Amino acid sequence: MYKILTLNAISDVIYAQLGEGYAVSAGETQPDAVLVRSASMHDMELPATLLSIARAGAGVNNIPIDRCSQAGVCVFNTPGANANAVCELTLAGLLLAGRDVIGGVQWAQTLKGQGDAVEKLVEKGKGRFAGPELLGKRLGVVGLGAIGVRVANAAAALGMQVVGYDPSITVDHAWMLSQHIGRAKSLEELLETCDYVTLHLPLTDATRGMIGEAALARARKGLRLLNFSRAGLVDGEAMRAAIERGAVARYVVDFPTDDMLGVPGVLCIPHLGASTPESEENCAVMAARQTRDYLETGAIRNSVNLPEVALPPVSKPRLCLIHRNIPNVLGAITAAVSAQRLNISDLWNRSRGAMAYSALDLDAMPADPAALEHALRGVEGMLRVRMLAP
Repeated sequence: MYKILTLNAISDVIYAQLGEGYAVSAGETQPDAVLVRSASMHDMELPATLLSIARAGAGVNNIPIDRCSQAGVCVFNTPGANANAVCELTLAGLLLAGRDVIGGVQWAQTLKGQGDAVEKLVEKGKGRFAGPELLGKRLGVVGLGAIGVRVANAAAALGMQVVGYDPSITVDHAWMLSQHIGRAKSLEELLETCDYVTLHLPLTDATRGMIGEAALARARKGLRLLNFSRAGLVDGEAMRAAIERGAVARYVVDFPTDDMLGVPGVLCIPHLGASTPESEENCAVMAARQTRDYLETGAIRNSVNLPEVALPPVSKPRLCLIHRNIPNVLGAITAAVSAQRLNISDLWNRSRGAMAYSALDLDAMPADPAALEHALRGVEGMLRVRMLAP
């Protein structure tokens, strides 16, 4: 029986994905796995039993990735599961960035009680909320992952001139782009030439504050910037200054922060990007499947700290080993297995940066499993040892 801890309310579809043999609880103290949405885990002590964490969403800034890696805990996310939901809200954001629909709606409410004069007042005051159409405008999409590709293609279908910038674009996502999408060679080129720019990339040490004073100084005057990724991608002080001097016409952000609330020209949306029932179910399904596959077979898919490893169902005793990516580890592993007079029938070894993962299928169960596991834990750089029985 695997024990699953939920740190947020997760869609009930997880039960169909996990099936029998799983106990799911919000109060589990010794879990094998965690399913989480937005709850912060940075101050949480990681139980010794914990094997994996699955984030029902794309961003993982609420999870202590480095600490998980050192503890031999596999961390998953669910890229693409909420892509359509975020894409649709981004399209709404494009419209809201052009025309002051929100301001107009709020103003219209103030006309209540004016009776027959409402129609004339509307015609007299509506000009304050006018704005440009999207047709023919140039849109820059920064980040061409699952969401960025959808946004780029949809905007092109609306008649916008779309260019993308992503030095790390995958071959699969490149194939998904419409032939009408252009390519910017740098972020600076994109900012200098676009009427609208939308951000669709993760918040990392490298991307934090990437839209700052220097970037905004290069931006086309009257830029309308959309941020449906993370607030930290944009330097708040630099953005407020750019709006004040007229360099930026509108900033639409799905992550309200105190320094942006109430700023003229800033539209703060209360993190609604993935807030659809379809998106929540898609994320929950993916997170549950990845958790089940890892616990039952050792297979790794969509991990943010470990390499991708496709494994067949368990038909023989299988060792699943997380270790540092340093020399001689694999040799030490096979030596420990050979010392138990065991034959390795299949072996998978993958690495990702400083981390590595090895899976070994054995022809038979060791006569003394505890002794083998003890020997493997003594291998330099070993972080996690797990044995799966057929």
